[in-house]
Amino acid sequence: MSTQDELASIPGLAYMDGKYLPLAEATIPIADRGFLRSDITYDAIHVWKGRIYRLREHIKRFRASMTGLRMDLALTDDEISEILVDLVRRTGYRDAFIMVMCSRGIQPPGTRDPRLCRNRLYAYVQPFLWIANEEQRRRGLKMVLAKTQRIPSEALDQRIKNFHWLDLTMSLFEAYDRGAEVTILPLADGTVTEGPGFNVFFVKDGVLVTPDRNIFEGITRRSVIEIAGDLQMRCEIRAVRGAELSAADEIFTATTAGGITPVTEFEGRPIGDGKPGPITARIRDEYWRRHDDETLSTAVSYE
Repeated sequence: MSTQDELASIPGLAYMDGKYLPLAEATIPIADRGFLRSDITYDAIHVWKGRIYRLREHIKRFRASMTGLRMDLALTDDEISEILVDLVRRTGYRDAFIMVMCSRGIQPPGTRDPRLCRNRLYAYVQPFLWIANEEQRRRGLKMVLAKTQRIPSEALDQRIKNFHWLDLTMSLFEAYDRGAEVTILPLADGTVTEGPGFNVFFVKDGVLVTPDRNIFEGITRRSVIEIAGDLQMRCEIRAVRGAELSAADEIFTATTAGGITPVTEFEGRPIGDGKPGPITARIRDEYWRRHDDETLSTAVSYE
């Protein structure tokens, strides 16, 4: 497939540093530090039935990531939100995936001083994306514990959403080599963190557990913790070891790109009876039901 054919197959609309254009035509300057040095932060958001889920919280987190990387935009949070809502409106998509990014920008010739860059806003909207295909969502994902370690928060605070994905990407090759589909990455001390683009929960004896450190604190993760509280289900947020996942009754992932997805195989062995579990299903159903709550979402006016 030619480059032109690859680009033509990408649906969606982009906002690139002040300009709207088809996503297939969106580019960033090759000298942008976001490309050269992965000097960029982002947030991923979704639209469901014409409403943007937890937009205010996503923008608040996006702002916190910019602050953590000492970036700033000449835009208020409301103005960023308006750009994203307008992007969705222009596409007409009722179910969509939004990426919003702040890049360090282009440094002047003869210096590597990041303070001299003008930070840039990039964003795009595509039709809704699922982290797992329909079959995987039905029967559950196959997961392994990666040998590749997660970048420690002592090096880069993982609460800052970033594109330093090579540890996550290399772990995926491990999964594919071992006949699996996704991974969870460990730290040097043997505790586990997260997977490529998702948080992880497991259930043991009716108790919900999720790792507490060196993770990106996802909005979907937050929703699951809130749901557990509303369902009067005990939820422990603590250090987790791989052996606990092996002994779990249920495992599931939580992500903006698809919500709640069951994991039914870990390290080549079935979890529980090898089928998606009842607690996973209950939380998944409640998660999607909350998308109808107008206090948790922002309506898009398509008129």
